[in-house]
Amino acid sequence: MSHPDLHVSRDGFVATVTIARAAKRNALTLPMWRGVAGAFDALSGDTDLRCVILRGEGDEAFSAGADVGAFATERGTPERESAYNDALVAAFLSIERCLHPVVAAVRGWAMGGGCGLALMCDFRVGGPGTRMGIPARNLSLFYPHEGLDPLLRIAGYAVAMEMLVEGRTYTGEEARERRLLTRFVPDEQVFAEAEALAATIGEGGPLANRFHKRALRALRGGLPITDADRAELDVFPRTEDFAEAVAAFNARRKPAFRGR
Repeated sequence: MSHPDLHVSRDGFVATVTIARAAKRNALTLPMWRGVAGAFDALSGDTDLRCVILRGEGDEAFSAGADVGAFATERGTPERESAYNDALVAAFLSIERCLHPVVAAVRGWAMGGGCGLALMCDFRVGGPGTRMGIPARNLSLFYPHEGLDPLLRIAGYAVAMEMLVEGRTYTGEEARERRLLTRFVPDEQVFAEAEALAATIGEGGPLANRFHKRALRALRGGLPITDADRAELDVFPRTEDFAEAVAAFNARRKPAFRGR
């Protein structure tokens, strides 16, 4: 499901999803949450891709989260609340379950659901002007379990309590110290650094990158290693990319991976 305030572009092996509503600090309406899920589901099905960047339009905000001004028509009844929660969770999980590694370019404010989107990404690039917080308590909102999971996993219980119960918003430096950001650069370099990181990821074997993302996600959940997991490990010696990597090593050149 596409949305006019969500732009998807592509440069070689890298796709970029831009939340394009700068006048509203890239706040998301219900159709936009659905659009995020639709965009990432579609990109996940494109095996020619190797990495996805998620960013906001402009320099002020990655995303201020949900558009509270739209709540009067989008929420307020049990049926609307159920539909809204389903859309929010689907947007979060579409990033986490995306076949490709996802890089968040966190320039400016990343608040509430916007912070949740960033935390679902595999890499988060930010700077001194980055601000990260989840002020759900100020609206007496219940943040969904699917959004709490990455926060707790990445930063731990104490930080999660500060963000959710104390209502604390972190500066870029504080976010880096708490592992909410994985890379820290000057503000004006955030987008360029995210693009450089995506390009570096794209240089690696895409089959290996996808396997490691899936495996790490499974192990994070404490799932046992199954026979199917071990069978997947038996696949790589027979892939074209592995043969190409060995040939490139012997020829002292860079491998040209094809995702096969």
